[in-house]
Amino acid sequence: MEKNELSVGDRSYLLTLARESITRAVGKKPLPEISLSSLSPELQLVGGSFVTLTIQGRLRGCIGALEAYQPLAEDVREHAVAAALEDYRFPPVQAGELPALQIEISRLTPAHQLEYEDADDLLQMLHPGVDGVILREGARRATFLPQVWEQVPDKEEFLSHLCMKMGASANLWRTKKLGVQIYQVEEFHE
Repeated sequence: MEKNELSVGDRSYLLTLARESITRAVGKKPLPEISLSSLSPELQLVGGSFVTLTIQGRLRGCIGALEAYQPLAEDVREHAVAAALEDYRFPPVQAGELPALQIEISRLTPAHQLEYEDADDLLQMLHPGVDGVILREGARRATFLPQVWEQVPDKEEFLSHLCMKMGASANLWRTKKLGVQIYQVEEFHE
């Protein structure tokens, strides 16, 4: 991690904030207030996060931002609600699902561009289980968090799935030089 890791207290605060934000949003109640001045410096700093929701190990929603633009605490609150209610792949979370919902937060490091020569060179530069990967082609882009390597450990298959997520053909990464960025995450969950 390029940043200091969050304390146990900060992690606990963010998980509680995410859970409370989701519960209130599902119940159509105002979101919890955040008093930034009372939080640790790490939670006040501009930071990027993804919030992933699962039920019995199955994905139920995942939304975040690749570029940090607001204090980390506010970022987690926003993306927790978005993962529950706005992930286009799933219907909005219902109140009956809340007890079974598991929350995972990924705090992202800033992404940096990979300079590579060809597909083989790109494969050599990736670190499964460590690197989150962003692919870009024109206006299209897609990312997989480092945790996705657990389901797709093969580098070639990982890049092919990421191309398809971007709306491109699976082999585009082999035939065209794409914009590729990597980042790491500090991941924690309930």
